[in-house]
Amino acid sequence: MDHLKQIRAFVNSATRGSLSAAAQVEAITPAVIGRRLDALEARLGVKLLLRTTRKLSLTFEGQAFLEDCQRILNELANAEAAVSLGGIRASGHLKVSAPAGFGRRHVAPQVAALMHANPDVSVRLDLTDRVVDLVNEGVDCAVRIGEMADSSLASSKLGEMRRVVVASPDYLARHGVPLTPAELSEHNCLSLDQQRGWTLRDTAAGEAVQRKVSGNFECNDGAVLHEWALAGKGLAWRSVWEVGDDLRRGRLRSLLDDYAAPPVGIYAVFPQRRHLPLRVRLFIDQLKTTFGDPAYWGLAA
Repeated sequence: MDHLKQIRAFVNSATRGSLSAAAQVEAITPAVIGRRLDALEARLGVKLLLRTTRKLSLTFEGQAFLEDCQRILNELANAEAAVSLGGIRASGHLKVSAPAGFGRRHVAPQVAALMHANPDVSVRLDLTDRVVDLVNEGVDCAVRIGEMADSSLASSKLGEMRRVVVASPDYLARHGVPLTPAELSEHNCLSLDQQRGWTLRDTAAGEAVQRKVSGNFECNDGAVLHEWALAGKGLAWRSVWEVGDDLRRGRLRSLLDDYAAPPVGIYAVFPQRRHLPLRVRLFIDQLKTTFGDPAYWGLAA
């Protein structure tokens, strides 16, 4: 049992980048993690981790040992799950990161569903619009929208998302419906502060271009623009994840759909592809099933 604890301490420390992050996973103190690592290295007679006050780094021997340990722990978890009452059961702590607005509306309900189906799983959900450092911050899975830039991370595409120009029926009754992007100049366009423009497809050029728009209100909070569009104050360029329910209920109408730019991907990003814990795999599969269904976004008939 002590040997297994030492191996878990090593794997968690190596994959999460710090003793404190490993301790948080196991609900113990960093000092206990440190003692287990010391005992493991003493028993094996080899240095596995180079530890400083700022970071951990694997030795050559540590890297080889880590791969074997991850495989063994994964096989052990699968063996236990196969014989446990009720079949496979996920357990442990899951740390998830997601953009604030999108996460509040769409990721948090998925977390609740996961925990309801897997009572032995606890979750910390961090909602932030900054790009988190998954390894150094001990994040198991991050949800991101847009193309993936960091090739060192593994990712799985969950679905697609597009933006639409929207306005309330009241605004359109008073000001008319724009039929081409050129007619946006005749309308009050509500924009994000310092936004470079609205990306719409140019049918002549056959590609998406940024079109400058103007209006009497800019804001650095997209939720405010959403509310102003609902109040009939102008046009807004918003993501379907934000306005989909309003479109279904008729509170907003989508405009210039023939000129919509191609959708962007929604991704689950995680530090490594091999030997994902069951709780992480279940969560990613759940997100893919939900976000990959066009009907969820109101895009299917």
